[in-house]
Amino acid sequence: DYNFGPKERTGSGSGIIITEDGYILTNQHVIENATQIKVKFDPTPDSGKDTAKTYDAKVIGEDRLTDVAILKIEAKNLPAAALGDSDKLKVGEWVMAVGNPLGYEHTVTVGVLSAKGRNLPFYDREYPNLLQTDAAINPGNSGGPLANMKGEVIGMNTVVSSQGQGIGFAIPINRIKKIKDELIVKGRVIRPFIGIQMLPMDEA
Repeated sequence: DYNFGPKERTGSGSGIIITEDGYILTNQHVIENATQIKVKFDPTPDSGKDTAKTYDAKVIGEDRLTDVAILKIEAKNLPAAALGDSDKLKVGEWVMAVGNPLGYEHTVTVGVLSAKGRNLPFYDREYPNLLQTDAAINPGNSGGPLANMKGEVIGMNTVVSSQGQGIGFAIPINRIKKIKDELIVKGRVIRPFIGIQMLPMDEA
């Protein structure tokens, strides 16, 4: 027998716990079109635990334009991340990327903030005003935190250049702060627009 129907595919990414009761930030492209989402907490080598804990997660809100999504798991007393101020970042300061690149959990890479305000077209998305870093970012890092030396999250790792080395990009946390509450309450970002179209005029 030959089965030519759709095949199940799996993917992985990273996330940022923002509340003790289970709200988690990640990239929208990590969960886009997913039929089932699981959040896995792997024990750290020094935790004394040898089994991972997995939760079913649901999408509370997502915004494709900014590539931000918020998940919710049923949990309590989680270690929520401290969110910093990405407007105060200075080029050249040290930053850390945390995540699960290529499935290697608890991976920390270190680099500097290489640039600010990068505008990046990537496939069918447009990413404005990104942070650039040379901290190693790979597939699986998406949705994870970029932190400063105080341990504050100042960005969400999102895109890496496949044409060079040490060129990764993160969404500034201040942009995410502006929409996260709306995503939690309304499930989407509501944007105003003007419903008119410009046309050239002639005598007719």
